[in-house]
Amino acid sequence: LARRALDYLVGFTLSPVLWRKLPGARSAGRVQSVALRLVCEREAEIEAFRPQEYWSIEALMETAGGDEVRTRVTAIDGKTLRRYDIKDGETANAIKQAILGGAFNVASVEKKAVRRNPAAPFTTSTLQQEASRKLGFAAKQTMQVAQRLYEGVDIGGDTVGLITYMRTDGVQIVPEAVGEIRGLVERDYSRRYLPPFIREYKTKAKNAQEAHEAVRPTDVRRRPEDVRRYLDKAQLALYELIWKRAVASQMASAELEQTTAEITVQGRDGKTYGLRATGTVTVFDGFLKLYEEGTDDVIGDDGALPILAQGDRLDARKIEAKQHFTEPPPRYTEASLIKKMEELGIGRPSTYASTLNICL
Repeated sequence: LARRALDYLVGFTLSPVLWRKLPGARSAGRVQSVALRLVCEREAEIEAFRPQEYWSIEALMETAGGDEVRTRVTAIDGKTLRRYDIKDGETANAIKQAILGGAFNVASVEKKAVRRNPAAPFTTSTLQQEASRKLGFAAKQTMQVAQRLYEGVDIGGDTVGLITYMRTDGVQIVPEAVGEIRGLVERDYSRRYLPPFIREYKTKAKNAQEAHEAVRPTDVRRRPEDVRRYLDKAQLALYELIWKRAVASQMASAELEQTTAEITVQGRDGKTYGLRATGTVTVFDGFLKLYEEGTDDVIGDDGALPILAQGDRLDARKIEAKQHFTEPPPRYTEASLIKKMEELGIGRPSTYASTLNICL
Protein backbone atom coordinates (compact mmCIF):
# COMPACT_ATOMS: atom_id res chain seq x y z
CA LEU A 1 0.00 0.00 0.00
CA ALA A 2 2.82 2.38 0.86
CA ARG A 3 4.59 1.62 -2.41
CA ARG A 4 1.39 2.20 -4.38
CA ALA A 5 0.80 5.54 -2.62
CA LEU A 6 4.35 6.65 -3.41
CA ASP A 7 3.89 5.66 -7.04
CA TYR A 8 0.81 7.90 -7.24
CA LEU A 9 2.38 10.80 -5.33
CA VAL A 10 5.84 10.72 -6.91
CA GLY A 11 5.84 8.75 -10.13
CA PHE A 12 2.48 9.61 -11.66
CA THR A 13 2.55 13.26 -10.56
CA LEU A 14 6.16 14.25 -11.07
CA SER A 15 7.08 12.29 -14.22
CA PRO A 16 4.83 14.34 -16.59
CA VAL A 17 6.36 17.55 -15.18
CA LEU A 18 9.85 16.20 -15.91
CA TRP A 19 8.90 15.26 -19.45
CA ARG A 20 7.61 18.81 -20.10
CA LYS A 21 10.45 20.71 -18.41
CA LEU A 22 13.40 18.40 -19.23
CA PRO A 23 13.08 16.90 -22.72
CA GLY A 24 14.69 13.48 -22.78
CA ALA A 25 14.17 12.83 -19.05
CA ARG A 26 13.07 9.26 -18.27
CA SER A 27 10.79 9.35 -15.24
CA ALA A 28 10.65 10.05 -11.53
CA GLY A 29 9.80 7.22 -9.19
CA ARG A 30 10.14 6.11 -5.60
CA VAL A 31 13.25 4.04 -6.42
CA GLN A 32 15.14 5.81 -9.20
CA SER A 33 14.55 9.27 -7.67
CA VAL A 34 16.07 8.21 -4.35
CA ALA A 35 18.96 6.46 -6.10
CA LEU A 36 19.57 9.59 -8.18
CA ARG A 37 19.58 11.64 -4.98
CA LEU A 38 22.31 9.40 -3.55
CA VAL A 39 24.42 9.98 -6.67
CA CYS A 40 23.81 13.75 -6.57
CA GLU A 41 24.60 14.00 -2.85
CA ARG A 42 27.86 12.14 -3.38
CA GLU A 43 28.73 14.51 -6.26
CA ALA A 44 28.02 17.49 -3.97
CA GLU A 45 30.33 16.00 -1.33
CA ILE A 46 33.08 15.64 -3.94
CA GLU A 47 32.67 19.25 -5.13
CA ALA A 48 32.70 20.59 -1.55
CA PHE A 49 35.75 18.54 -0.57
CA ARG A 50 38.96 20.39 0.24
CA PRO A 51 42.12 18.25 0.37
CA GLN A 52 44.11 18.24 3.61
CA GLU A 53 47.89 17.80 3.57
CA TYR A 54 49.55 15.32 5.91
CA TRP A 55 52.89 13.51 6.09
CA SER A 56 54.20 10.13 7.16
CA ILE A 57 57.69 8.89 7.94
CA GLU A 58 58.42 5.41 6.63
CA ALA A 59 61.57 3.39 7.17
CA LEU A 60 62.81 0.31 5.34
CA MET A 61 64.68 -1.83 7.89
CA GLU A 62 66.91 -4.86 7.53
CA THR A 63 67.33 -7.71 10.01
CA ALA A 64 70.64 -9.36 10.85
CA GLY A 65 69.67 -12.11 8.40
CA GLY A 66 69.16 -9.62 5.56
CA ASP A 67 65.33 -9.69 5.53
CA GLU A 68 63.43 -6.47 4.82
CA VAL A 69 60.96 -4.94 7.28
CA ARG A 70 58.78 -1.97 6.31
CA THR A 71 57.92 0.30 9.24
CA ARG A 72 56.23 3.62 9.96
CA VAL A 73 56.73 6.14 12.77
CA THR A 74 53.66 5.85 15.02
CA ALA A 75 54.66 7.47 18.33
CA ILE A 76 56.85 10.21 19.81
CA ASP A 77 57.82 9.99 23.50
CA GLY A 78 55.04 7.48 24.09
CA LYS A 79 52.33 9.65 22.50
CA THR A 80 50.59 7.96 19.60
CA LEU A 81 50.66 9.83 16.30
CA ARG A 82 47.32 10.03 14.58
CA ARG A 83 47.07 9.92 10.81
CA TYR A 84 46.91 13.70 10.24
CA ASP A 85 49.14 14.87 13.10
CA ILE A 86 52.18 15.62 10.92
CA LYS A 87 50.80 18.49 8.85
CA ASP A 88 53.82 19.89 6.98
CA GLY A 89 57.09 18.88 5.37
CA GLU A 90 59.20 20.85 7.85
CA THR A 91 57.93 18.80 10.81
CA ALA A 92 58.24 15.55 8.85
CA ASN A 93 61.84 16.24 7.79
CA ALA A 94 62.76 17.21 11.37
CA ILE A 95 61.57 13.77 12.54
CA LYS A 96 63.42 12.09 9.69
CA GLN A 97 66.68 13.83 10.59
CA ALA A 98 66.21 13.02 14.28
CA ILE A 99 66.09 9.25 13.69
CA LEU A 100 68.69 9.03 10.90
CA GLY A 101 71.60 6.88 12.03
CA GLY A 102 69.84 5.86 15.26
CA ALA A 103 69.91 2.40 16.88
CA PHE A 104 66.66 0.64 16.08
CA ASN A 105 65.61 -2.14 18.47
CA VAL A 106 62.57 -4.42 18.55
CA ALA A 107 60.67 -3.57 21.75
CA SER A 108 57.88 -6.14 21.44
CA VAL A 109 56.35 -8.64 19.04
CA GLU A 110 52.68 -9.53 19.31
CA LYS A 111 51.08 -12.39 17.40
CA LYS A 112 47.36 -12.87 17.15
CA ALA A 113 45.41 -15.74 15.59
CA VAL A 114 42.53 -14.65 13.34
CA ARG A 115 39.83 -16.69 11.60
CA ARG A 116 38.07 -15.57 8.43
CA ASN A 117 34.75 -17.11 7.50
CA PRO A 118 33.46 -17.48 3.93
CA ALA A 119 30.82 -15.15 2.53
CA ALA A 120 27.23 -16.31 2.09
CA PRO A 121 26.08 -17.68 -1.28
CA PHE A 122 24.93 -15.09 -3.80
CA THR A 123 21.72 -13.11 -3.65
CA THR A 124 20.75 -10.96 -6.64
CA SER A 125 22.42 -7.86 -5.22
CA THR A 126 25.65 -9.54 -4.09
CA LEU A 127 25.90 -11.31 -7.45
CA GLN A 128 25.59 -7.97 -9.25
CA GLN A 129 28.15 -6.36 -6.94
CA GLU A 130 30.71 -9.14 -7.28
CA ALA A 131 30.27 -9.45 -11.05
CA SER A 132 30.88 -5.71 -11.28
CA ARG A 133 34.04 -5.89 -9.14
CA LYS A 134 35.59 -9.04 -10.56
CA LEU A 135 34.26 -9.32 -14.10
CA GLY A 136 33.50 -5.69 -14.97
CA PHE A 137 29.88 -6.58 -15.76
CA ALA A 138 27.13 -3.95 -15.58
CA ALA A 139 24.16 -4.99 -13.45
CA LYS A 140 22.01 -5.30 -16.58
CA GLN A 141 24.58 -7.56 -18.27
CA THR A 142 24.85 -9.73 -15.15
CA MET A 143 21.10 -10.31 -15.11
CA GLN A 144 20.96 -11.04 -18.85
CA VAL A 145 23.75 -13.63 -18.63
CA ALA A 146 22.27 -15.15 -15.44
CA GLN A 147 18.88 -15.39 -17.18
CA ARG A 148 20.43 -17.47 -19.97
CA LEU A 149 22.16 -19.76 -17.47
CA TYR A 150 18.87 -20.18 -15.58
CA GLU A 151 16.72 -20.82 -18.65
CA GLY A 152 19.10 -23.48 -19.90
CA VAL A 153 22.09 -24.22 -22.09
CA ASP A 154 22.41 -26.97 -24.68
CA ILE A 155 24.74 -29.57 -23.14
CA GLY A 156 25.21 -32.67 -25.26
CA GLY A 157 21.77 -32.37 -26.89
CA ASP A 158 19.89 -31.62 -23.65
CA THR A 159 18.86 -28.15 -22.48
CA VAL A 160 20.00 -27.85 -18.87
CA GLY A 161 19.45 -24.97 -16.44
CA LEU A 162 22.83 -24.41 -14.79
CA ILE A 163 21.83 -22.08 -11.93
CA THR A 164 18.85 -21.57 -9.65
CA TYR A 165 16.52 -18.55 -9.91
CA MET A 166 18.62 -15.38 -10.00
CA ARG A 167 16.12 -12.90 -8.52
CA THR A 168 16.31 -13.63 -4.82
CA ASP A 169 17.10 -12.17 -1.40
CA GLY A 170 17.64 -15.60 0.14
CA VAL A 171 21.06 -16.84 1.30
CA GLN A 172 19.93 -20.31 2.34
CA ILE A 173 20.61 -23.45 0.27
CA VAL A 174 18.38 -26.52 0.36
CA PRO A 175 19.79 -29.44 2.45
CA GLU A 176 20.24 -31.77 -0.56
CA ALA A 177 22.43 -29.21 -2.34
CA VAL A 178 24.42 -28.54 0.84
CA GLY A 179 25.09 -32.27 1.10
CA GLU A 180 26.36 -32.37 -2.50
CA ILE A 181 28.63 -29.37 -1.89
CA ARG A 182 30.10 -30.87 1.28
CA GLY A 183 30.70 -34.16 -0.51
CA LEU A 184 32.53 -32.36 -3.33
CA VAL A 185 34.69 -30.40 -0.85
CA GLU A 186 35.72 -33.59 0.94
CA ARG A 187 36.51 -35.39 -2.32
CA ASP A 188 38.37 -32.55 -4.05
CA TYR A 189 40.07 -30.78 -1.15
CA SER A 190 40.21 -33.33 1.73
CA ARG A 191 38.36 -33.46 5.03
CA ARG A 192 40.59 -30.69 6.42
CA TYR A 193 38.70 -28.19 4.24
CA LEU A 194 35.30 -29.36 5.47
CA PRO A 195 33.92 -27.70 8.64
CA PRO A 196 32.43 -30.13 11.21
CA PHE A 197 29.08 -28.31 10.97
CA ILE A 198 26.80 -27.12 8.18
CA ARG A 199 27.13 -23.39 7.68
CA GLU A 200 23.84 -21.49 7.87
CA TYR A 201 23.43 -17.91 6.72
CA LYS A 202 20.90 -15.15 7.40
CA THR A 203 20.20 -12.19 5.15
CA LYS A 204 21.03 -8.68 6.38
CA ALA A 205 18.84 -6.78 3.92
CA LYS A 206 16.09 -4.72 5.57
CA ASN A 207 13.29 -5.60 3.14
CA ALA A 208 14.42 -9.12 2.22
CA GLN A 209 11.89 -11.50 0.69
CA GLU A 210 13.31 -15.00 0.97
CA ALA A 211 10.88 -16.94 -1.18
CA HIS A 212 13.75 -18.37 -3.23
CA GLU A 213 17.03 -19.91 -2.12
CA ALA A 214 20.41 -18.37 -2.91
CA VAL A 215 21.82 -18.27 -6.45
CA ARG A 216 23.78 -21.52 -6.80
CA PRO A 217 24.61 -24.19 -9.40
CA THR A 218 21.71 -26.59 -9.94
CA ASP A 219 24.24 -29.43 -9.82
CA VAL A 220 27.55 -28.65 -8.13
CA ARG A 221 29.10 -31.68 -9.84
CA ARG A 222 29.03 -29.69 -13.09
CA ARG A 223 32.33 -27.93 -12.57
CA PRO A 224 33.10 -24.86 -14.70
CA GLU A 225 35.72 -26.80 -16.66
CA ASP A 226 33.12 -29.50 -17.44
CA VAL A 227 30.76 -27.04 -19.17
CA ARG A 228 33.39 -24.73 -20.63
CA ARG A 229 32.88 -25.86 -24.24
CA TYR A 230 29.11 -25.24 -24.06
CA LEU A 231 29.26 -21.64 -22.79
CA ASP A 232 30.40 -18.34 -24.21
CA LYS A 233 33.01 -16.27 -22.39
CA ALA A 234 30.56 -14.20 -20.31
CA GLN A 235 28.43 -17.21 -19.36
CA LEU A 236 31.46 -19.22 -18.27
CA ALA A 237 32.86 -16.34 -16.19
CA LEU A 238 29.56 -15.80 -14.35
CA TYR A 239 28.91 -19.52 -13.86
CA GLU A 240 32.41 -19.98 -12.43
CA LEU A 241 31.82 -17.07 -10.03
CA ILE A 242 28.50 -18.56 -8.83
CA TRP A 243 29.95 -22.09 -8.55
CA LYS A 244 33.00 -21.00 -6.55
CA ARG A 245 30.99 -18.79 -4.20
CA ALA A 246 28.48 -21.57 -3.46
CA VAL A 247 31.17 -24.19 -2.81
CA ALA A 248 33.32 -21.83 -0.72
CA SER A 249 30.31 -20.98 1.46
CA GLN A 250 30.47 -24.51 2.94
CA MET A 251 34.26 -24.73 3.32
CA ALA A 252 36.38 -24.37 6.46
CA SER A 253 37.44 -20.98 7.81
CA ALA A 254 40.82 -19.55 6.86
CA GLU A 255 43.32 -19.33 9.72
CA LEU A 256 45.60 -16.29 9.72
CA GLU A 257 48.29 -14.98 12.03
CA GLN A 258 48.60 -11.21 12.43
CA THR A 259 51.96 -9.99 13.70
CA THR A 260 52.70 -6.50 15.06
CA ALA A 261 56.27 -5.51 15.90
CA GLU A 262 56.96 -2.34 17.90
CA ILE A 263 60.40 -0.80 17.30
CA THR A 264 62.03 2.04 19.23
CA VAL A 265 64.87 4.45 18.47
CA GLN A 266 66.43 7.27 20.45
CA GLY A 267 66.40 10.41 18.31
CA ARG A 268 69.14 13.00 18.09
CA ASP A 269 66.73 15.52 19.65
CA GLY A 270 66.51 13.41 22.82
CA LYS A 271 63.04 12.09 22.07
CA THR A 272 62.11 8.41 21.84
CA TYR A 273 60.42 7.45 18.58
CA GLY A 274 58.22 4.41 18.08
CA LEU A 275 57.87 2.62 14.75
CA ARG A 276 55.52 -0.20 13.86
CA ALA A 277 55.66 -3.07 11.38
CA THR A 278 52.64 -5.26 10.67
CA GLY A 279 52.14 -8.40 8.62
CA THR A 280 49.71 -11.24 8.07
CA VAL A 281 50.60 -14.86 7.40
CA THR A 282 48.11 -17.46 6.17
CA VAL A 283 48.45 -20.50 8.42
CA PHE A 284 45.64 -22.46 6.70
CA ASP A 285 43.97 -21.18 3.55
CA GLY A 286 40.59 -22.89 4.04
CA PHE A 287 37.93 -21.41 1.73
CA LEU A 288 40.52 -18.94 0.35
CA LYS A 289 41.94 -21.84 -1.64
CA LEU A 290 38.90 -21.51 -3.87
CA TYR A 291 37.40 -18.05 -3.51
CA GLU A 292 37.90 -14.62 -1.93
CA GLU A 293 35.19 -11.97 -1.84
CA GLY A 294 35.94 -8.68 -3.56
CA THR A 295 35.69 -5.27 -1.88
CA ASP A 296 34.87 -1.72 -2.89
CA ASP A 297 37.48 -0.29 -0.51
CA VAL A 298 41.21 -0.18 -1.15
CA ILE A 299 42.90 -2.32 1.49
CA GLY A 300 46.65 -2.30 1.91
CA ASP A 301 48.37 -5.65 1.83
CA ASP A 302 50.82 -5.86 4.75
CA GLY A 303 52.28 -9.15 3.53
CA ALA A 304 54.37 -11.35 5.79
CA LEU A 305 56.99 -10.27 8.30
CA PRO A 306 60.30 -12.06 8.83
CA ILE A 307 60.86 -13.73 12.20
CA LEU A 308 61.47 -11.01 14.79
CA ALA A 309 62.14 -11.23 18.53
CA GLN A 310 62.27 -8.73 21.34
CA GLY A 311 65.71 -7.12 21.55
CA ASP A 312 66.63 -7.69 17.89
CA ARG A 313 68.68 -4.92 16.30
CA LEU A 314 67.56 -3.54 12.94
CA ASP A 315 69.49 -1.42 10.46
CA ALA A 316 67.72 1.40 8.62
CA ARG A 317 68.38 1.09 4.87
CA LYS A 318 66.15 4.00 3.86
CA ILE A 319 64.05 6.58 5.72
CA GLU A 320 61.54 8.70 3.79
CA ALA A 321 59.22 11.57 4.66
CA LYS A 322 56.19 11.15 2.39
CA GLN A 323 53.60 13.76 1.53
CA HIS A 324 49.93 12.76 1.28
CA PHE A 325 46.62 14.49 0.68
CA THR A 326 43.20 13.37 1.83
CA GLU A 327 40.97 12.24 -1.02
CA PRO A 328 37.29 12.96 -1.65
CA PRO A 329 34.76 10.15 -1.29
CA PRO A 330 34.76 8.06 -4.47
CA ARG A 331 31.94 8.27 -6.99
CA TYR A 332 29.53 5.37 -6.83
CA THR A 333 30.25 2.35 -8.94
CA GLU A 334 27.40 0.02 -9.84
CA ALA A 335 28.56 -2.33 -7.09
CA SER A 336 28.78 0.32 -4.37
CA LEU A 337 25.45 1.95 -5.32
CA ILE A 338 23.65 -1.40 -5.20
CA LYS A 339 25.21 -2.05 -1.80
CA LYS A 340 24.06 1.36 -0.52
CA MET A 341 20.53 0.88 -1.87
CA GLU A 342 20.35 -2.53 -0.21
CA GLU A 343 21.55 -1.09 3.12
CA LEU A 344 18.84 1.61 2.97
CA GLY A 345 16.12 -0.81 1.87
CA ILE A 346 15.59 0.96 -1.47
CA GLY A 347 14.23 -1.04 -4.40
CA ARG A 348 14.10 -4.74 -5.05
CA PRO A 349 16.68 -7.10 -6.63
CA SER A 350 14.68 -7.18 -9.83
CA THR A 351 14.79 -3.36 -10.15
CA TYR A 352 18.48 -2.70 -9.43
CA ALA A 353 19.67 -3.17 -13.02
CA SER A 354 17.02 -0.90 -14.57
CA THR A 355 17.48 1.73 -11.84
CA LEU A 356 21.23 1.88 -12.37
CA ASN A 357 20.69 2.16 -16.10
CA ILE A 358 18.80 5.42 -15.42
CA CYS A 359 21.02 6.85 -12.65
CA LEU A 360 24.58 6.13 -13.77
